[in-house]
Amino acid sequence: MKWFKICLLSILLNLGSAEAQDTVRYIGKTLVNADYHHGQLSPVMGVHSIQTFRANRERPELAEGFGWTYNHAPMLAYWNNRYYIEYLSNKLGESIAPGQTLLQSSDDGYTWTKPVVVFPVYRIPDGTTKEGHPGVAKNLDAVMHQRMGFYVATNKIFLVLGFYGISFDAKDDPNDGNGIGRVVREVLADGKLGPIYFIHYNPKWSAANTSYPFYTTSKNKAFVAACNELLANRLMTQQWNEESDRKDPLITLQKQYKAFSYYHLPDGRVVGLWKNALTAISTDNGKTWPENASRAPGFVNSNAKIWGQKTADGKFATIYNPSEYRWPLAISTSQNGLDYTNLFLVNGEIPPMRYGGNYKSYGPQYVRGIVEGNGYPPDGKLWVTYSMNKEDIWISSIPLPVSAQAKSDVNDNFNQLTAGKELEQWNIYSPLWAPVKVANTTGNRVLSLRDQDPFDYAKAERLFPASAKAMVAFSITPKQADFGTMEIELQDEKGTAAVRLTFDSTGTLSTKAGARYKNFMTYKPGEKYEIQIKLNTWTRFYTLTVNGKEFTGLSFVPVATVSRLVFRTGSVRRFPTIDTPADQVYDLPNGGATTKEAAYEIGYVKTGGF
Repeated sequence: MKWFKICLLSILLNLGSAEAQDTVRYIGKTLVNADYHHGQLSPVMGVHSIQTFRANRERPELAEGFGWTYNHAPMLAYWNNRYYIEYLSNKLGESIAPGQTLLQSSDDGYTWTKPVVVFPVYRIPDGTTKEGHPGVAKNLDAVMHQRMGFYVATNKIFLVLGFYGISFDAKDDPNDGNGIGRVVREVLADGKLGPIYFIHYNPKWSAANTSYPFYTTSKNKAFVAACNELLANRLMTQQWNEESDRKDPLITLQKQYKAFSYYHLPDGRVVGLWKNALTAISTDNGKTWPENASRAPGFVNSNAKIWGQKTADGKFATIYNPSEYRWPLAISTSQNGLDYTNLFLVNGEIPPMRYGGNYKSYGPQYVRGIVEGNGYPPDGKLWVTYSMNKEDIWISSIPLPVSAQAKSDVNDNFNQLTAGKELEQWNIYSPLWAPVKVANTTGNRVLSLRDQDPFDYAKAERLFPASAKAMVAFSITPKQADFGTMEIELQDEKGTAAVRLTFDSTGTLSTKAGARYKNFMTYKPGEKYEIQIKLNTWTRFYTLTVNGKEFTGLSFVPVATVSRLVFRTGSVRRFPTIDTPADQVYDLPNGGATTKEAAYEIGYVKTGGF
């Protein structure tokens, strides 16, 4: 009996060990504080976040030409030496017709083309009904809903896909299995687009009652072969789950888990990830899955997408919102694809939502990277795209290996650094109307922050080794003194600012002293200011020197160390909070207007101790 108990215990322990080894889990200690937009996470060093599209209802010619303000669910691919983003768009809000899908491209990930319509508005035949809904279509357009955007076939044909769903009202789901079907077209090497075809119909729909032909009628044999290859790929079609018929034979796992992403482990097994941090492992390349997915232990994720992939350095990463809110956007990494050990910041910004709308959530959300086989950027970085507030489209590049610590002090003279690589170790947040870039002025290269966006700001951060006795020095030239704002902060690893300098719109350079500001000096447009700050976090005293003039102050928040220098053309943002109502039903005034452009130029940055 004793022998039996020992054997039984051994079996149970082995089963428990096998089960523990066969699931994705987060075993790190870092958790998010959603009271802060950045979650108090340390940023990955060198992340560049670039706005690719800014919605504009008042000036649609500055956007995509339509002025639509619900823009969401972007997808990403890299093909033929270009980055491609596909995203869906509705006029006002989620699931409210009309809807269409747009396409952007870029040769470097920083400068993007104006969006073009890849799948246009589609009229639903009058009289159309949906099982379980009382609505009857009359002058009704479809809305787009797709969890998959691109496919690069082995014959090098590049496909872009979308799905036409039916939504009768603001609460109706276009991904309920009762939509029309999935459409496809080829993206050609010159950027032009091939004809639109249906690649897969939902029940009750066929070539006889739809507006585009079936793909098999194409005379382009390579295109047809690429579509056939896609249809045979069970991992790719698993992404179609939500929109397809609930008994669609193309879908292996037909349970309504949402927003599937996947990657292969070194042993060939496939990790699947869904919303709410659900996960499962397939041992046969997606042909079968366990009956039920389970929540990944330790992962915090709500009803927002989670992205996972193997990275170019041979490791693995998941990128997601690690909270019950759609902020911040964070990354966790793993050596083996199962055990995730850390949590760092990718994007912790939430600009104001300019246009209210149905189900428009705050924050950087619905992240997607480049799925296996859809391209490999030459810089080896991890690239992800996402929407901001379901309104604007962004992309971030994440250097590898992922690190949140600077290994050495800073000595960045922008005129002396290798051209094109000046910002490799900088973190930048660069909206279209508030760009951050290296620019040539009067024969010298400088870090330029410009801002004509009344709702957003430019931001550049430089990490340095954490220190209790830190010295930072830099030069900055404000190009104006009667408008614009530049805030400069020393922060700790959680984003807590201890020292803040402000070049304000009255021509005053001030320092934050508790609840008040102390005016230090006036400043002039076009004049260079050589600034040095020496901070002792133990005593909280710092010495500020500007062009030889000295001032002693007290840090307005106590911190143990500082490790970040931040330049920002606006004030820190607190809205929304975790108590803000989920739905914003109002618009902000003049959401499409610009302000007079302010500009600031940084010549060098140095850090060290004292």
